Formats: sequence, structure tokens, C-alpha cells
Amino acid sequence: MNKSAMIRARVDPTLKDEVEDVFEPLGLSATQAITLFYQQVKLNRSLPFDVRLPNAVTLTTFAETDAGENIVRCGNAQDMFARLGI
Repeated sequence: MNKSAMIRARVDPTLKDEVEDVFEPLGLSATQAITLFYQQVKLNRSLPFDVRLPNAVTLTTFAETDAGENIVRCGNAQDMFARLGI
């Protein structure tokens, strides 16, 4: 397969670095990861993950937490699970 097509994209430098840190232990270069993504789109005829718009409850929660409202702080995971009744 001739690999001569070029893709150019601008991304946040911090995001790029963080994602490439994920690729590295997997033995993937950014080019290989993009090729893998494209192959999955081709095979599935869609994105290889769910993309959803937030519902009304989620949007309300985002607005409240952004405003510093209705935030519950837990001391640790056990405390969080206890508060959730899990």
C-alpha cells in the first residue's frame, strides 16, 4: 500500500503530549494510531466509539458544578461508595 497521502491537523500541544504518552507503551506512533483509527472507521462505517450530546440532566449538572454548586467532596473511595449506597 502506497502511504503518500498526508493529513495535517492542529491539536492542543498538551493533549498531543498526553496522548502520545499513551501510544508509547502500546508501541504506536501517532501515524500508526491515526491509521488504526481510519481502519476502524472504514470497517465499522462509523466512529469506533459513541459520540453523544449531553442530556438536560448532564447539562444542568455541568452548569451547577462549574458554578461551584451541589459539589460533594469525599474523603476517599470508600466514603464515596458509602455516600452512593454502593
